[in-house]
Amino acid sequence: MEVAPPSRGAAPGRRASWLGELDRVDRAVYAAVAATPTPGLDGAMRRVSAAADYSRLSIAAGVILALGWGPRGRRAAASGLVSLGATSAVVNAVVKLVGRRRRPDRAAAEVPRARQVRMPGSRSFPSGHTAAAVAFASGVGRVMPVAALPLHALAAVVGYSRVHTGVHYPGDVLAGAVLGAMIADVTSGWAPGRG
Repeated sequence: MEVAPPSRGAAPGRRASWLGELDRVDRAVYAAVAATPTPGLDGAMRRVSAAADYSRLSIAAGVILALGWGPRGRRAAASGLVSLGATSAVVNAVVKLVGRRRRPDRAAAEVPRARQVRMPGSRSFPSGHTAAAVAFASGVGRVMPVAALPLHALAAVVGYSRVHTGVHYPGDVLAGAVLGAMIADVTSGWAPGRG
C-alpha cells in the first residue's frame, strides 16, 4: 500500500510508520511468491485468473445453482449475483479511484512468464476479482449455506491466483475479500424472491 501523508491529529508519525511497515510486508510477500518456483501450479493459476475475468466463474456457478437446485437455487443465484453486481460497481467506480495504488512491477519482481496474464489497466487496490468472487459466495451463502464453503474456497483460489500471476499485491486481495463480504452483507436482502 502506498503510504498516504500523515493526517493532522494524534501521532501522525506512528500512523505513517505502521502503514509503511504494512506496505513493506505486502511487497515482501508478493516478492516471495514471485521468487518461489512453482511450475506445476503456474498454468493452473493463470487459467483460474483468466477464467475469473468478468466474473465468469461466479456467473457459471449461478447458472448451475439456478438450473440444478430449483427455486432455492434460483434465489441463491440471484442473491449472489446482486451482491456481485453491487460489489463490482462500488469497487470499480469508487474504491479503485480513491485507492490509486499502482499495479506491481512484474518485471522487477521477476514473475515467471509462464504465470502471467494480461496486466489490467485499472488501479491495483483493491482486487476486483476477489471482491466479486467473495461477494457472490457470501450472497449465495445467505440463501444456501451449504454452497458457501465451496464458493468461498473458489474465491480464495481466485484471490491467490491474482497474486501468483503478478497482477496484485496480497493486501489488494485481502482488502477485496473484506469489501466483497461487507457489500454482500448490505445487499443480502435486495435479491428478488427473498423471504
